[in-house]
Amino acid sequence: MNLALAGNILAAGQDAHCQLLRFQTHQPKGKSKAEKAGTKEQGPRQRKGAAPPEKKSGAETHQEGVELRVENLQAVQTDFSPDPLQKVVCCNHDNTLLATGGTDGCVRVWKVPGLEKVLEFKAHEGEIEDLALGPDGKLVTVGWDLKAFVWQKDQLVTQLHWQENGPTFSNTPYRYQACRFGQVPDQPTGLRLFTVQIPHKRLRQPPPCYLTAWDGSTFLPLRTKPCGHEVISCLTVSESGTFLGLGTVTGSVAIYIAFSLQRLYYVREAHGIVVTDVAFLPEKGRGPELLGSHETALFSVAVDSRCQLHLLPSRRSVPVWLLLLLCVGLIVMTILLLQSAFPGFL
Repeated sequence: MNLALAGNILAAGQDAHCQLLRFQTHQPKGKSKAEKAGTKEQGPRQRKGAAPPEKKSGAETHQEGVELRVENLQAVQTDFSPDPLQKVVCCNHDNTLLATGGTDGCVRVWKVPGLEKVLEFKAHEGEIEDLALGPDGKLVTVGWDLKAFVWQKDQLVTQLHWQENGPTFSNTPYRYQACRFGQVPDQPTGLRLFTVQIPHKRLRQPPPCYLTAWDGSTFLPLRTKPCGHEVISCLTVSESGTFLGLGTVTGSVAIYIAFSLQRLYYVREAHGIVVTDVAFLPEKGRGPELLGSHETALFSVAVDSRCQLHLLPSRRSVPVWLLLLLCVGLIVMTILLLQSAFPGFL
């Protein structure tokens, strides 16, 4: 299963097809069944000291939350290989287009919500593993042919080479597993691309996987760091571009700083089986309210049919006034030591 959100429309892959669903939230009206039953029941007067009836607690409960209504919109076949399978779908920044990729190596772009095809081209010799649409219309694709490309519509812009400023391996081929665009914190026009590289073949002693941050305009590698020996299965970027979320085939979950690619949070085998997707809690709307005192929150889902919430505590920082006070104290101590060692110093 692969999916993408385009506003209130959900695009989900089902075998060789892409299914569009529209969901709407609905606030239920009226009292709950427990409340209605509680108003009708008038039992005999209880003696002093008798325990209250069990139904009383149920009568005091309130039905909170929202209902989710789902409407089936459209479905279209997006892969045409002998064994067709849609492997990835993503939407553009304004939720007007969807891009799909699958086992036939072709990228197809569709209008939302009518699913009229507007573009189709061959991107890879083999399966497409992941793709990402940037805000400027550029499309990044990664495939099982060990290559990653940047496209402007169906025109090739450049090929990514993550080992230009990173490690080199002569006997271990690597392939790109995932790609995501992200903002640059405090830079409204800044753009970064993040990719994950994993060993193409499983070895008895697995080499490390790697995270790479790219300049979003020149597509040159800025920084590459190892991210452990567990094979990465999925990648996500927070709305502000501050954090990266990773899931592994062994069920582990991790959170990294996007700028330095430093790991902040890690739970080994949180699921115990392949993590299929990860997503950060939105940083707008009710997101900050739900975070409370935590810095960010990451959802993870896996083949075990469970959804877990991972909370990152706020990192403690030293106040600026305390740093200034320490500097002043060090200067005063240095002067006093020099005065005691050399009486005529001042």
